[in-house]
Amino acid sequence: MPKTKTREVTIRESSGSFSLFSSEKKTSKENYNFDGLDSLRKLLSKEKARLIDAIKYKNPTSIYGLAKMLGRPFKAVMDDISLLKRFGIVEIVEEKFKKRVRHRPVIAVDHLVVHLRI
Repeated sequence: MPKTKTREVTIRESSGSFSLFSSEKKTSKENYNFDGLDSLRKLLSKEKARLIDAIKYKNPTSIYGLAKMLGRPFKAVMDDISLLKRFGIVEIVEEKFKKRVRHRPVIAVDHLVVHLRI
């Protein structure tokens, strides 16, 4: 049985506002610079669910192919991929194809656990 990958996200209340922290041990600002519940709401949207489902079950060969598959603009799909990548849910694999490099999105986790600390 393959090892299950879990991603944990913690939302903390502090001074009347919420902050979102990743569980990674890295201390760089990019891991902690989220807008709390607003980012979580964006993460849990129907479009992100469709995108994750398409990556997982339809196995697109590129982000462009994923956008065509979903009937959405490339820029919108790229923005969604960037957010999912930031949360550690999606990874981008670079593959050489003819004389070009393709960026294929893959699911990086099996579970997402959200903790809300108040």
